[in-house]
Amino acid sequence: MASTTQLPVPPVAPARRRERAATPIKGPGRSRPNLLGGLGGWIWLAIIILPIYYVVITSLKDQAGFFTTNPMAPPSEPTLANYQLVLENNFVQYFANSLIVTIGSVVPTLFVSFMAAYAIVRGRGLFLNITNKLFLLGLAIPLHATIIPIYWMITRAHMYDTLLALMLPSIAFAIPISVLILANFMRDVPNELFESMRLDGCSDWTMMWRLAFPLVKPAVVTVGIYDALHVWNGFLFPLILTQSPSTRVLPLSLWTFQGEFTANIPAVLASVVLATLPLLVLYVVARRQLLSGLTAGFSK
Repeated sequence: MASTTQLPVPPVAPARRRERAATPIKGPGRSRPNLLGGLGGWIWLAIIILPIYYVVITSLKDQAGFFTTNPMAPPSEPTLANYQLVLENNFVQYFANSLIVTIGSVVPTLFVSFMAAYAIVRGRGLFLNITNKLFLLGLAIPLHATIIPIYWMITRAHMYDTLLALMLPSIAFAIPISVLILANFMRDVPNELFESMRLDGCSDWTMMWRLAFPLVKPAVVTVGIYDALHVWNGFLFPLILTQSPSTRVLPLSLWTFQGEFTANIPAVLASVVLATLPLLVLYVVARRQLLSGLTAGFSK
């Protein structure tokens, strides 16, 4: 038998296991508290809270106490007479006019802007390209520079001193920024979803309302609240395009409490508080959609 020679095998060193201590990793911002950032946050909170505090406590003072007491001191004898005075001076009618103008402006703006954004993002062609550029051009036109042509067109159309005269310019100036925001959100929708629905035989109208709208709903809510704030607090259009008390909106109702030589400041601030309550209710109802729309894209 032939003998086989085996080569010596070198000894294998035992594998060393390095055990790392489970020590927490401390970043540069976690080693110590950010005192400067915390101080800045408290200062910013004070800047926001102090005006709100002043408006609320002043609305609970009478006119004599407003001039004789410390402006930042709470009232010694709070009163709701200012709110009663505001409600007795056609506040409900002014509130209804503002509500009609806001809803009549925001709803058509969202409807037109959403469809225009879908057509710009999903469509192709020279017409849509020119339309998109026209919307972007509308962002560069300041509102105050067009008030005279708007006044001329409203008077020629026999719509002066009507609520419709406030809705149409508000819609026109809100559409460009609304289309821009909604189009940017709609570009984030995956194209594969549209292609799969198209293979199932869905039309563009179906894909727009059953696919695109649910996915960009936070953006629609955000744009709606943004446009509603501008219309609700608008002052220039009501000042120029209306004059009778029957078409007066809330921003103009503050003039009701202004006399020839003085103004009832507590009543004015009480009117401000009442006019702000609907906006707070709107934020509470739609806060989740609003925050989703404002923070969309930060996690990408």
